[in-house]
Amino acid sequence: MIALRLVRLIESHSEELTDSLVNKFLSSSRTTDMRRVPAPEMRARCHEILQHLSEWLLTKTDSEIERRYVELGEHRAAQGVSFTDFCWTIVLTKEHLWDFLQVQGFLRSPVEIYGEMELLRLLDQFFDRAICYCAEGYERAKLESLGAMHAPNRAMPAATASRG
Repeated sequence: MIALRLVRLIESHSEELTDSLVNKFLSSSRTTDMRRVPAPEMRARCHEILQHLSEWLLTKTDSEIERRYVELGEHRAAQGVSFTDFCWTIVLTKEHLWDFLQVQGFLRSPVEIYGEMELLRLLDQFFDRAICYCAEGYERAKLESLGAMHAPNRAMPAATASRG
C-alpha cells in the first residue's frame, strides 16, 4: 500500500515536521492565539499525531478520535484560543504534511499518484473529523463557561423575591 509508505515517511520525519509546524503556528498571523498554549504542550500534541499518524489514520476508531479531539477542543477553549485560530492549526497541519510529501518528490507514476490520492482522502477524513470534534468540545466548554457566568444571575431573582 503506497499510502502506508507515505505515512511511514511522515512518521520517520516526525521530529523535523513537528518543529517546523510549531514554528509555523507561532509565526502565522492566522494562529496568533496559539501563543497562549505552552510551547512544550503544543509540540507534544503535534508530535503525538505525526509520529503515530498510521494509527490515527488506519486503526483508531471514530470514537477514539472523537474523545481525543473533543477533549482538545475543550482544552483550547479553556486556554483562550479563538476557535478560528484553532481551526487554522488543523488546516495548516494538513497542508504542511501535503507540502512535505510534494517536496519529497512522490508525484511520479500513476500508481504513486493514486497512493497519494488515497493518503489525501485518509488525511482529509481524519482532519475533517478532528475539526468537527474539536468544535464540539470547544462549544461544550464555551457553553459550560457561559452557564457558570449566568448561574449567579439566575439565583439572584429568587433571593430578591423571597425578601419582598
